[in-house]
Amino acid sequence: MDSRCSSSAGSRATLRGSASHTPLSARAESYEAGEKKGISDVRRTFCLFVTFDLLFISLLWIIELNVNGGIPKQLDKEVLQYDYHASFFDIFLLAVFRFAALILAYAVCKLRHWWAIAITTATTSAFLIAKVILSKLLSQGAFGYLLPIVSFVLAWIETWLLDFKVLPQEAEDNHRYLSIIDDSERAVLIHPGPLSDGQFYSPPESVADSDEELDDKHDIEKALI
Repeated sequence: MDSRCSSSAGSRATLRGSASHTPLSARAESYEAGEKKGISDVRRTFCLFVTFDLLFISLLWIIELNVNGGIPKQLDKEVLQYDYHASFFDIFLLAVFRFAALILAYAVCKLRHWWAIAITTATTSAFLIAKVILSKLLSQGAFGYLLPIVSFVLAWIETWLLDFKVLPQEAEDNHRYLSIIDDSERAVLIHPGPLSDGQFYSPPESVADSDEELDDKHDIEKALI
């Protein structure tokens, strides 16, 4: 009987310890699995937007080449005979620079700091402002307005995404992971394992105590009679 009680108590303690420890370890393992699969979802969205930036600027530049006299002719004029005051080729190269720098920094090297995008955004802003002031783009029709404005806006949207979405979300996920690890370690200390049989040992009843209880019972019955 005693061994049965002690074994059931030990099993209940084991179940309580494992039940409290299992959800914590499961959440930690799910976070580690997310880290192993590559980059986080919010960082992947940022990289997709950087790719969209390059493709959109490329598309606008190709449309501009085609509208202003044909792609072969305009490529010769804007690339081979490059003129800072009249060519859109440098705006395309600026988009290529942003794409290469940001993908290398935040997709390949997986940086968790804003310095790389600060460089690309500052370079883009300074170059575009100088080009609009010094060049003759505004006299070349709609694309003289469209390409600089779109490039400027996309660069600042990338900065906003990284600084207000990617880095805070990843920092919060990392903090949550560390708290889960701490809770799981604390749960292991609180519930180290099944309790031993000795902790639930109860001594058997003695024969002398049972005889005394029977004598007391007989004396009470005689008094009542």
